[in-house]
Amino acid sequence: MISQSALLAFILTSLVLVRYYYQGWVLKRKLATIPSCAGNGVFSSFTDPFRPLFDPLAFIQEGYDKFRGSVFKFQVLSRWVVIVTSPALIQDLQKAPDDVVSSQEGVKELLQSEYTFGNPFHEDPYTVKVIRGLLTRNIGAKFAEVQDEITVSCEELLPSTGEWELVNLRDVIMPLVARTSNRFFSGLPLCRNPDYLDLNIRYTLQVILSAYFISVFPAFLKPLIGNVFTPLRSAMRRARRHLVPIIKERLANEERYGEEWSERPNDLLTWLLSEATTSSRRTVDDLVLRFLATNFGAIHTTTMTVTAAISSLGVNPEYIPELRQEITSVVAEHGWTKAAMGHMRKLDSFLMESQRMYMYFAYGLNRKVLKDFTFLNGLTVPAGATVAVPVWAIHHDNASTSSFHFILSFMTRNEYFPNAETFDGFRFSKMREEEGESIKHQMVTPTREYLLFGVGRHACPGRFFAVNEVKAIIGHMLMEYDFKLEPEGVMPNVKWFGGGGMQDEKTKVWFRKRK
Repeated sequence: MISQSALLAFILTSLVLVRYYYQGWVLKRKLATIPSCAGNGVFSSFTDPFRPLFDPLAFIQEGYDKFRGSVFKFQVLSRWVVIVTSPALIQDLQKAPDDVVSSQEGVKELLQSEYTFGNPFHEDPYTVKVIRGLLTRNIGAKFAEVQDEITVSCEELLPSTGEWELVNLRDVIMPLVARTSNRFFSGLPLCRNPDYLDLNIRYTLQVILSAYFISVFPAFLKPLIGNVFTPLRSAMRRARRHLVPIIKERLANEERYGEEWSERPNDLLTWLLSEATTSSRRTVDDLVLRFLATNFGAIHTTTMTVTAAISSLGVNPEYIPELRQEITSVVAEHGWTKAAMGHMRKLDSFLMESQRMYMYFAYGLNRKVLKDFTFLNGLTVPAGATVAVPVWAIHHDNASTSSFHFILSFMTRNEYFPNAETFDGFRFSKMREEEGESIKHQMVTPTREYLLFGVGRHACPGRFFAVNEVKAIIGHMLMEYDFKLEPEGVMPNVKWFGGGGMQDEKTKVWFRKRK
């Protein structure tokens, strides 16, 4: 005989399932007016929800080509995503109120942050203000430390002789980025602690994998799956060993001397405490969590940018002499400083073009619709859907060579870049040479055409540090090393899953010390 507890569990489970599928059915009906990117085969209704997972690039490009200038929707397992493709629609999305279309909820869904970063990080995102404010304002003051760490790290991670040596690219770049970022965040000696670096590198990779895995499950199963497969608990245990003594000592000194004590370090912990105005923000665990999350943001995207840049130089080595000439000239005048990074226009352009061509996002800028949202053209996206932008397709959209046709196509078909399938390393620096364009077309400047760091008020707050760090790393490597891909001249493969991809972790590069 079935026990009462088993019967109650069965009834509750049934109710949850009925509610879940009913909500999905209601959302699907509300989305009926938006065209679908779907196959027309016999089994398409079963296979379509998996295509965006395993072949996102071709899938999104197919929808973009078919519905360019408008919108389309697709189902990815239990979620519905609406893709907006025109500049006007992207602008509408950019201006939407946060309580209607939420970037924060979009990030939560993308990274499953409730399980990968913890509720405090999502519910009280004051770290964004810290990054946008104090962290960014201190880039110049701490740039010499960053440059020193790049030099020391490269000496340890890369060949020290003029003989060619084959290295695994990710095994070099991730530790290099982790060390450089943490020299800026925490300084010596923590930034060189092998266990602390390994912790942050592993956590970064685990967040990506866990977020992908958790996201494939329906909402009612995520609390169970997320709590089993979260990388946060083990990362917190390791991080506490390194950070708790530092945090406790800093809190004690602030209690004793006040916030303005003369020997107060200029680092991430100080910047966090400057904004930690509530008791919940000043707990040791909350501060440890902020360190982990900040490291994830710094290591993940910067590693992808640097590996793409090195690979782009390997495929297009003809740009190297002119880049070296620019770096030599700028450094002779400004030294290795933040100001020097701003004068390296050709390097900035090359990095922009590398990301335009090889940014590993089929779609991004995810926003969660919290209340029914109507675009200016009258199209309504219902609450519960996710809205996103086809980043790769836009970055590879050809522009007409005629100025008149370019303007017309930009307004209607949104074609953006002349000869978009051709790598033009100085594409953006040449644009800056035109009258009135000198301060435009920079890597740190988000636009509705160049989407590396998002758009509008929700653009990546850490982009200024990231760009200066990447320039410093690539600039140093260009001046100190020769390098070439293995096999030579062949862009490494990319592994795609969900809306994004990662360059093959087995990518090999030959390095040698320059004479």
